[in-house]
Amino acid sequence: MSSGIVFDIQKFSLHDGPGIRTTVFLKGCGLRCWWCHNPESQRPRPELLLRAEACIRCGACVVECPQSAITWNGTDFVTDREICARCGTCTAACVADAREMVGREMTVEQVMDDVLRDVLFYDQSGGGVTFSGGEPLLQDEFLLDLLRACKAHDLHTVVDTCGYASAETLDRVRPYVDLFLYDLKSMDERRHREVTGASNALVLENLKRLAEHGHAVVLRVPIIPHVNDDEDNLRQLGTLARSLPNVRQVNILPYHKLGAEKYDRLSRSNPMPETQEPSADQMAAIKQFLETFGLNVTIGG
Repeated sequence: MSSGIVFDIQKFSLHDGPGIRTTVFLKGCGLRCWWCHNPESQRPRPELLLRAEACIRCGACVVECPQSAITWNGTDFVTDREICARCGTCTAACVADAREMVGREMTVEQVMDDVLRDVLFYDQSGGGVTFSGGEPLLQDEFLLDLLRACKAHDLHTVVDTCGYASAETLDRVRPYVDLFLYDLKSMDERRHREVTGASNALVLENLKRLAEHGHAVVLRVPIIPHVNDDEDNLRQLGTLARSLPNVRQVNILPYHKLGAEKYDRLSRSNPMPETQEPSADQMAAIKQFLETFGLNVTIGG
């Protein structure tokens, strides 16, 4: 069986599908959403995450780095990410846990060993396994083997996807998926391209494809102030959702800043540093508006 890059496995998840679940986060995504709260998930390879506030200035990382990618500038230790080979030597040497490698290669067997430890909880709660990311469809061979392994153990499967993948990839995996959590960013093609780096044409085509083939789909819509919370976008969203068979549940997810500090830890700039979180009243108004389309709308989830 194949192997892939996993950046987290979260146990006892309650918001990634029905029941108690294990959520497996696969690394890599074809989109670059401005508001991404897991920027460490975007690139398909392992990455170095730095916590400057935890550094005790011992210098062990400098001594151990085989590429000499770490230097002292008189105040802090600076890592040259162009030189860094992401080998993890410095993270092993760091006794303060100021350095962490995000993402590790795992085989299907290793992932399933972890997943199967909680079968009792899945059975009792009607739960199962959710594959998220990043974008899990980006590692299609790995995802397909994982889904087949889950089905061999009669586990309920969920794929949390933005739909940015080829129709061929989607057709290969969908027979093994019980529920799709489908992220919709913006209905406007130009705006979608601006804030994610890609057109929404493929995203919308794949959503319609899933609905037409009778798959269970829950729409997940991040509510980003001044990006997709305007009435025109919400009206188009409601109209589309109402037109699709098997799609009546819409989860609206308020933008939050919990991932903002990760950009510094990855030595990247935050695309939306000034954006504020929507208020509870704003979210309630959006919920009420979308419910006029005959949809079951939940805040969060």
